[in-house]
Amino acid sequence: MKDVKPVTLFFAVVALVLAVISYQWDGRQTEAVVSRAVVEAGPLLLGALCGLLCERSGVINIGIEGTMLMSAFAGFFIASYSGTVWLGLLGGLAMSAIVGLFLAWTSITLRQDQIIAGTIINIFALGFTSFYYIQGRTMPGVPSVSIPFLEDLPFVGPMLFSHGILTFSAMFLVVVVHLFLYRTRWGLRTRAIGEHPSAADTVGVNIISLRYRNVILASMLGGLAGLHLLQSASSFQRGMTNGKGFIALAVMLFGRYRPFGAMGAALLFGFLGGLQAQLQFKGALDIPPQFFGMIPYLLTIIVLAAAGLAARPPAAAGTPYEGA
Repeated sequence: MKDVKPVTLFFAVVALVLAVISYQWDGRQTEAVVSRAVVEAGPLLLGALCGLLCERSGVINIGIEGTMLMSAFAGFFIASYSGTVWLGLLGGLAMSAIVGLFLAWTSITLRQDQIIAGTIINIFALGFTSFYYIQGRTMPGVPSVSIPFLEDLPFVGPMLFSHGILTFSAMFLVVVVHLFLYRTRWGLRTRAIGEHPSAADTVGVNIISLRYRNVILASMLGGLAGLHLLQSASSFQRGMTNGKGFIALAVMLFGRYRPFGAMGAALLFGFLGGLQAQLQFKGALDIPPQFFGMIPYLLTIIVLAAAGLAARPPAAAGTPYEGA
């Protein structure tokens, strides 16, 4: 695929070789770390896809953190009070669509500063969910899926074939977004309005309508990222996103605005998150636990410094369309 570059393949091969060596040394611990890495990568990947679709459409979305939080909050309380996890998931997606509609309205119709619009979403989501938070409530668990026979395979079985449905949805949606973005008319038009909207307008593309639809769709992917956090916790906590929406932006940047690039970056961040959790659980290092907690954010700074200049955003990202 055209977004898989030689350097990406090189690092993928190196990672695979190191994983095999580690599995031979301590198979049980390696399986635990790798399986946790895939789970940790899920919300980061979905959040990155949210930011990717928005920027490909010409809208900067830094409100992913708030979108995740609002979706998780709505999904949790609907599932908790109804007793049905599927209603909770639908409610969370509906909430994320409303957040996306707000972002589209302020950024596209009102032509407000898109960074400010995203900041408003983040601040409102944190205050709203904290104010209405009720301690002690739980929700039905999100179903897990295990693929028969394949889940028993050593190493790759627990890594790929035994997860919650939202983790599988993240893997599936990477393929879907890639194919739609690079193999359909919608994808061609989406990339056009993010690079040269005036040229797309001259051939009959409705810039405003397409940007609205894409921002709402992207926000629903961000909503799935928030719901993913409920998959293992089965409860809502104040600020439970814990900066993952901002890390998702770094994942998008490191992946150079491409779905499979974002997937590789999300797995890298997920691996470090899984390694952090395993080291902390085992007490392998006699250092304060706060040190482990800062590893993903330290990596985010390094990634932004290393990849920020190399990643070229869509030319029209952040620029309201004034019309031809």
